[in-house]
This record gives sequence, structure tokens and C-alpha cells, in this order.
Amino acid sequence: MAKEFEGKKLLILGGNPETSALVRVANDMGVKCIVASARHTDDAKEYAWKASDVDGMDVPGLIALARNEQVDGVLVGVADILVPSYCKVCDALNLPCYATQRIVDVFSYKDVFKATCESYGIHGIPEFYLDAEMRPSDVAKIKYPVMVKPVDNGGGVGMTVVYKEDELKAAVDKALDASPNKRFIVERYMDGVEDMGMYYTFKDGYCSASCIYDRYTTDEQRGMSRVCLGGTYPSKHMDDYMRRMHFNAVRMFKEIGIKNGILMLSAFYENGEFYVYDTGFRLQGEAPHLLLQKIYGYDQREMLVRFALTGSEGPKVDLYKEDPYMTGKYAATVWFLLKKGKIAKVQGFEDIDNDTRVVANVVRLREGDEVPQEWIGNEKQVLTRLYLVCNTKDELADAIREYQNKVKVLDQDGNDMLLKGFDVTAALTPSDGYVPQICKREVTEVVHS
Repeated sequence: MAKEFEGKKLLILGGNPETSALVRVANDMGVKCIVASARHTDDAKEYAWKASDVDGMDVPGLIALARNEQVDGVLVGVADILVPSYCKVCDALNLPCYATQRIVDVFSYKDVFKATCESYGIHGIPEFYLDAEMRPSDVAKIKYPVMVKPVDNGGGVGMTVVYKEDELKAAVDKALDASPNKRFIVERYMDGVEDMGMYYTFKDGYCSASCIYDRYTTDEQRGMSRVCLGGTYPSKHMDDYMRRMHFNAVRMFKEIGIKNGILMLSAFYENGEFYVYDTGFRLQGEAPHLLLQKIYGYDQREMLVRFALTGSEGPKVDLYKEDPYMTGKYAATVWFLLKKGKIAKVQGFEDIDNDTRVVANVVRLREGDEVPQEWIGNEKQVLTRLYLVCNTKDELADAIREYQNKVKVLDQDGNDMLLKGFDVTAALTPSDGYVPQICKREVTEVVHS
């Protein structure tokens, strides 16, 4: 039987392991995928019809590649840094693109995003002014600890927590080295506050709050960006978010002009206030779409491939049935983070295919792979991400604890390479007075042009 897009060619920008799943889904739809990235050994290239070493930042090179291959569509993989290239290439080739230059300007640069959010009543993390000249008068106003990060990179790349002034210069240099546009920001380090993710899906102007969840990060790596350890769904702060921030966010999305695609917001929660700190307008490495696929039956990867080739996300995407309370289900992602070293043995996942609670286990690293020091403090140190969906909160808690206890990773000398996981009891204990009261009709909005 012929597949829906048999023979169609799709240029995918970026080749990291998170993009590999997108390529495999496109393959199953009959698409001939051409993966372009600067590294010849990138994981996604293993599954591609063709692989190209054209850098995802090289817009003229990508345009030439697309024209030479006569592609039918272009799609960005799981990489914020490549969204601007994606928009420019699509525009040059007159191919469907869910982003516009206005959207790119807002969501691809942390400083622009932060200023835009403030104009809609959405607060960002308190910031200290500093530029590359590091004038003593500006440095003197900084109150430590602070986070120094590039405005146009993600996944923890180029980020440093600074606890005292003599650490500041090295952190600024690191951020500038990781910033294509040589821009950085200095923010209050939000230590000891709660972390959240807000995942929105758009189809033809309709905006759905697909899921709102609580995130947990490691505190074992002093001076590094706090890499995620996992998340639990739905968030214990759901009602506060819907009342205080959701509708401001929807108004912002509408006025910026978002019609289609997927958008993630990340925010800290402290004393009833939300502080947005990051965003990504593309398929997410955290992959909440795997949980949504299990609960609602549609695949956001298929949705994005179809849009790239036709300009429509397709009839299977029914956002009206989505509910950020996840129809009464409880879900989680569990990330297993590794210390520096070479992986000799991984155990604990042997029976995972027979576990009905497991939706997916997305493996990034395997036995024989090495975790270098430069990967510590960003998402490259992730061994695997485990996805769980359960009928009750107790069932979910038991599942998380089971895998946290039985998964072991040893280096060549028999040393434990795993960082400790998040506190399951604290994660799944509701905040005082939490009673879900908002119905689905109140938490979705139609966004018209």
C-alpha cells in the first residue's frame, strides 16, 4: 500500500538525537528525508534518506541544497537555534512555514522574548544590565548569585551560575562564545523556587493549552545550569497559572500572529507569581507530544511533517478535545542524567517493553559512549528520558520510584554514573488548598487573525 507522502522530499534542519524520532516518523509516512547539519556523525543522519553536512546556520547553503534536491518542504528539528534559518529558507523557497519573521524575532532571542512578555503582563526573571565591556559601575550593581546565559541558545548551552564577582568574566566569555549573535543576559539565579512547563499547540488559529506541568532540576552540579530531572503532569499550580498568566499568554500569541505549530514556555513559580525564563517554538526535546499521543491519539511529529509538505496540519489533529488536566490521567517524564565518564553498563530497562505504564523510553546514550566534561550542565548529559502515563497519582509515584531505584549506570571502574533523581513524594504532593476547579471550556481559547 502506498504511503501518504510516498516520494515527497523533506529537508530537516538539525541532526541531534531528539530529531531522529521526527525523521523516523516522516520515513513511516513515505517521506524522503534529507537531514542537514554540520556534524557528519549526527544521530538523525543515520535514519535519513540523504545526509548533508551543510550547517543549519548556513542559510544560502541550505537554500542551494533544497533547490538542488527539489524538496517539497522544509522543517526545523529539535533546535531553537535553527528556527531563524528555517523561516528564511522557507521564505526564499515559498514553502509552508509555521513561523514568520515577527515570531522568530520574539521567540528565538531571550532578551526580545522577555521584553515582549513584559508588555503583555507576563513577568520575566529580574535582570541586571551588563554588556561585553563589563563596566565597573554595572558590575557593582549585580547581586549574586546570578545566571549568565546567551540570548540565542538553549538546552543549558553557554549558561553559568555565578556566585561571586571574580567568576563573572569567565561566565560572560562562555555565554558570548555560545551566542551566534554575541549577546547575553544576566539574571537573578532562581534557586529554591519551583519550575514549570507550559505546552501550547496551534492549528489554524486555534490555541490549546495542551499540558501544564511541574519540572524538577538537579542541584548536584554547582555552578552549572540546572538540567531537568523530569516532570509530572498536570501541574499542582494549574489553577493559579490559568487565572494569572494563561490568558495574557494567549493574547500575546494572537497579536504576534501564531497560527500553527508548537510552543513551549518555561517559568519559575514563587509566592504565587510566575517568572517566564525560556521558550521554544518547535518540537521539544522534552517531548510532551509522546504523552499527548498516548492520551489523545494524534502525533505532533506527523502534524509538523504534514504541515511542511501541505501547509495543513491535517484532520487528525483535534485540539478541541484536549484538556490540560489530561482527562484525569497522571503522567511523568523521568530523565536519567550522567556524570562525566565512559558508560560500561546500563541496567534496569530490560523489561520495559512489557510495562503498560511506559509510553516511551527515548535513549540518547548507550554502553560505550563517553560523557565529556563539556556536556555537564546541559542536556547532552541525558542518558534517556522515560515517559509514563497512569490512571492514579499513587500508581504514577510507584512507577517513578521503581525505575529510579532499579536503573543503574556504571563506568569502566564500576563507579555509579547516575545523578540522583527528583523527590517523588514532594513532586506529587499538592500545594496547600489545591482543588482543581477550572473546566476545559475556560482554559482553551480561539485565536483569530
